Amino acid sequence: MLSKRLHITFFFSAIILIFGITVPLPSLAQNDTSLAPSLERKVRVNNIFIIGNEKTKKSIILRELDFVTDYYYDWDTLLEILVADQKKIYNLRLFTSVEITPLVIDEEEIEVLITVKERWYLLPQLIFQLADRNFAEWWTNQNRDFSRVNFGLRLSHSNVAGRNEKLRFSGQLGFTRALDIQYSKPYIDKKQKHGLAFQLNFNENKTIPIKSEFNRQVFYTSEDERILRKNFGAAVRYTYRRSFYNFHFFTLGYTNTSIDPEILVQNPSYFQNGETQLQYLFGTYIFRHDRRDNVAYATDGELLQLSITKYGIFFVEDLDEVEVSMTANKYFKFNDRFNFNTGLTADWFLSQSQPYTLVRGIGYSPDFIRGYELNVVEGQQLYVHKNSFRWKIFDKEYDISRFSKLEQFSTIPIRLYWSANFDHGYVTDRNKIPENSRLTNTYLFGYGMGIDLVGFYDSVLRFEYSLNNSGEGNFFFNFKTPF
Repeated sequence: MLSKRLHITFFFSAIILIFGITVPLPSLAQNDTSLAPSLERKVRVNNIFIIGNEKTKKSIILRELDFVTDYYYDWDTLLEILVADQKKIYNLRLFTSVEITPLVIDEEEIEVLITVKERWYLLPQLIFQLADRNFAEWWTNQNRDFSRVNFGLRLSHSNVAGRNEKLRFSGQLGFTRALDIQYSKPYIDKKQKHGLAFQLNFNENKTIPIKSEFNRQVFYTSEDERILRKNFGAAVRYTYRRSFYNFHFFTLGYTNTSIDPEILVQNPSYFQNGETQLQYLFGTYIFRHDRRDNVAYATDGELLQLSITKYGIFFVEDLDEVEVSMTANKYFKFNDRFNFNTGLTADWFLSQSQPYTLVRGIGYSPDFIRGYELNVVEGQQLYVHKNSFRWKIFDKEYDISRFSKLEQFSTIPIRLYWSANFDHGYVTDRNKIPENSRLTNTYLFGYGMGIDLVGFYDSVLRFEYSLNNSGEGNFFFNFKTPF
């Protein structure tokens, strides 16, 4: 009963904290403030001009605009719309910069100029990344073992035909041998509301995690280093975007995973059906409300995502499971230098136990508590509440045009944030596995400070020192924003 009350109190207090405060939008610059209409006046937008979109179709940019021509708007309302539209266009992740300027003609008429600077869309990338959950897991728990590195080649085109279509192919060797093909088309209709995406992937491993003990992953490799697990997956996703900030995703997919019989000797419950193969259809519905100012590193706005997944459709002999999850983040921007971010994540499986390939918990991306990066806390229900107060201590853009002839690589922006962090959460393990009882079914928290570096094309590096309520402390290094 105490555990149940703790879950309910934790859940609702976090929701109130996240959505109980609003922050005003910043103002937008204009070409001549002396000609600006008074706040009481209405203005008409005569024309919309777009420059800088050499590849991107004009319709993709116009889709993000919340105003039209030949319509009268209150002046202050229109400025707020332009600020919001500027963020929406930037979050297409097609441009390195976006500027929207109202050109005042007279007190009742304006024209709008949208200036964009396109990114480099076709990117061949060398894959060299750690196979482990995070850098700390590889550095400390796996003793900096370079055999646990994936390497290969990835080809990405993020703006096929100028319509924000994305195509990606990747092939990798190393710890995980994998092939992956993805294609997404955000709009398949003239009204730009419906989209489709497809994915095919295959991977195989000679070393795999088979269980957790003492809140650490246990990996197994056969003596002859044969392949222990193969996985094939295929999925199609339908997207519906009726309004600017609300998205609906419907996914239908197929997964087929086969393992070596030795895995069932090491962990008889790795698959619940007692077989060496697990295949199933799954269906997922996701609703996402996204008003973040920058999807890569948000400092203002909000994100709400709700999802439900049914594992096992039609044939449920191997798997019959339902998973429900929620993410609710709020970003408060006090001014250009200070912001506070808070986010709640919750995930529930409805049954007592799951195949190990579906195991969730704290420690698996994106659900972690800073200070517990070295641990995994597995169970059927999890709650994580993250908080960061950030202070921007450096913001500069370096012009390297004399070294680079490509306009897309002519500047390098660098922003540094000092962050003070506090995360807490709880994982319910209905099976109450004795080896993991130190951290399961227990209130956990961690806190610390760090430096966030936001660089070229919104890449993020985080350097943090964190402590947890188990009395452990360490330096941690990460490549993504925490939420």
